Amino acid sequence: MRMAVVGAPSYFARRKPPKTPQDLTAHDCINLRLPTYGGLYAWEFEKNGRELKVRVEGQFVFNTSALRLNAVLAAFGLAYLPEDQARAHIAEGRLVRVLADWCPPFSGCHLYYPSRRQNSPAFAVLVDALRYRG
Repeated sequence: MRMAVVGAPSYFARRKPPKTPQDLTAHDCINLRLPTYGGLYAWEFEKNGRELKVRVEGQFVFNTSALRLNAVLAAFGLAYLPEDQARAHIAEGRLVRVLADWCPPFSGCHLYYPSRRQNSPAFAVLVDALRYRG
């Protein structure tokens, strides 16, 4: 799994693309509010073993990636999205990717559960589906 910082070509027609994650503080960014945490998500970057979290600012805050994708396609700012959600838009020229060298892949999501407890059949099917997902 990998994240991508993207913006619409019309956004970059009026704003210089960021060269480093710190440059994002001078951009309109589309934020993500974490429902369980209540705060805004700090964008996570890594390069040459150096990890960096950047708290970005912008006029728009959403709690789903679908709404953030719509906002970035409408050129309201930059978004930090899962690469697979942005890939087709990048390929078709509707979005431009920046800071790709600061977004290395990571292992993805993990599911932790008590293995010694009797699980329901439905939960066992879910675990099997997630475990063997190609």
